[in-house]
Amino acid sequence: MLRQIEGSRAIAETVALCRPEVVCAYPISPQTHIIEAVGAMVKEGALAPCEFINVESEFAAMSVAIGASATGARAYTATASQGLLFMMEAVYNAAGLGLPIVMTLANRAIGAPINIWNDHSDAMAVRDSGWIQLFAESNQEAADLHVQAFLLAEELSVPVMVCVDGFILTHAVEGIDLLEQSFVDSFLPPFEPRQVLDTKAPVSIGALVGPDAFEEVRYLAHLRQLDALERIPEIAKEFFEATGRDSGGLVRPYRIEDAEVIVVAMGSVLGTLKDAVDERRNQGELVGVLGVTSFRPFPSEAVRDALANARQVVVLEKAFSIGAGGVLSTDIAIAMHRDETILRTVVAGLGGRAITRRSLEKVLEDASRNELASLTFLDLDHEAVDRERARMRTTRRSGPSAENVLRDRAAVSQRAKL
Repeated sequence: MLRQIEGSRAIAETVALCRPEVVCAYPISPQTHIIEAVGAMVKEGALAPCEFINVESEFAAMSVAIGASATGARAYTATASQGLLFMMEAVYNAAGLGLPIVMTLANRAIGAPINIWNDHSDAMAVRDSGWIQLFAESNQEAADLHVQAFLLAEELSVPVMVCVDGFILTHAVEGIDLLEQSFVDSFLPPFEPRQVLDTKAPVSIGALVGPDAFEEVRYLAHLRQLDALERIPEIAKEFFEATGRDSGGLVRPYRIEDAEVIVVAMGSVLGTLKDAVDERRNQGELVGVLGVTSFRPFPSEAVRDALANARQVVVLEKAFSIGAGGVLSTDIAIAMHRDETILRTVVAGLGGRAITRRSLEKVLEDASRNELASLTFLDLDHEAVDRERARMRTTRRSGPSAENVLRDRAAVSQRAKL
């Protein structure tokens, strides 16, 4: 049913259609609207039977989800940014125990300085935790991915994180075709856990594992991720055949068949990138876009096949590894393992900075002319950076850089208005 609805509300209603039995969360922007809506449905009886558990922290939220899943309940939670870091220990535990929890991550920058807007630094911080990570391009896909996530998690007994760009998607109101309960019930069977705490058949979940078995257990977790590489596109195909909607999968190519320059990215920026590609195509440039939906497990073979004929690959990152460079770029480079293709990294949108079509068109134009640097920070104010570095060299007590840069940029903006 097509409705004009906020992205967060669409996610919440879709999660409810999946019939979770335990929902636990602690509010943090921009996740809050999702969990508020789910909580309201539980309170009203629209989602039943389901226990909504108010917890005192994000660490408690994931701990409750672990306990619920271990007793055989379908468990769901959501978080963002610092909230994800607060539950970090439990995030690793959920994956290590092979518990099929589904979590929405409303992607938001990690401080300091404090920032509540969107980038992908929170997801990157837990990329090696053992969770499957699926990135949504649109709110329609964000809703659809949650149904696929529950099915994937429960088939493979592995937790799944659906990553949705905070505010850009979560707070956007648009037309979204929500699924019917009858379809979700037929697509997603009742939860049958592979492991469960049962007094009639006692087992230990989370017992101490020493050097004699730890490596094998971790390797089994790796194999489950590899199994997901096969199952993710199969589930997406099943979903498409049933709904006609192309949601999910491993990668999403756009106009790459004859492209000499291909931009690789994840999340909502793909929509703007496609518009920029269309414009540059009108100018005669052979450019295309490859969207990565499954970041973990990383679809190396699918990426390699999609980029096989590109002369240059530009990876657009909404996070980066300080002191090293691109995060997604590293995975792309490993997947390509060829010397002849030029690989460039563009870091953009940090802390919610707008990524405009105009800026992206300039990136595509520079790449087509082979004038793009190996590492570029899109729309970076180099003068503000240089002023702060000079201040630090000349003044021992130069103060906090965040406040200095903020004041400098505000002063320059004010002078420009005069």
